[in-house]
Amino acid sequence: MSLPPGTLLLVRHAQATGQAPDAALTPAGETAAQGLADRLAGSGLTGIVSSPWTRAVSTARPAAHKLGLDLRTDPRLTERVLSRRDLPYWRAVLRLSFLWPGLRWPGGESGRTARARILDALADARDPSGAVAVVSHGNLLALALGLDYGGWAALRSPDVWVLPPDGRPPFRLDP
Repeated sequence: MSLPPGTLLLVRHAQATGQAPDAALTPAGETAAQGLADRLAGSGLTGIVSSPWTRAVSTARPAAHKLGLDLRTDPRLTERVLSRRDLPYWRAVLRLSFLWPGLRWPGGESGRTARARILDALADARDPSGAVAVVSHGNLLALALGLDYGGWAALRSPDVWVLPPDGRPPFRLDP
């Protein structure tokens, strides 16, 4: 698979031990990150950009190593925080946030604000002379892809979506 210049691959991190910024990959996640590196080997990537959170960097690092690319991080790719409070009902809050993009819980970020943040990061990551993989988190990628709550819930870990350079709709890259 050789990707046209300007293409972005949007990658959800592999399975992790938790949601904290320093959560590591599980053993299955580490294996999946290695598999992702093998999968991306023939894609012609010219860059890899990742959220600085541990699970995203750990997902991106094997591919960067295998392809001989520098791994850059961008703090705009960190996961959206729904609230700074513990929300035992966070799935209900998340569902509402997809219905009402301006909804913001105390200490959290609205879907509208998070989407603007990732779209800015994607615009800066795009390379008109090559393809770039962007490794981030499920909620943020769902917002960038225009998915609803059901689309977010269907994301895999890892998951790879192609964002074509010509404005065509994004599509999932089958494993």
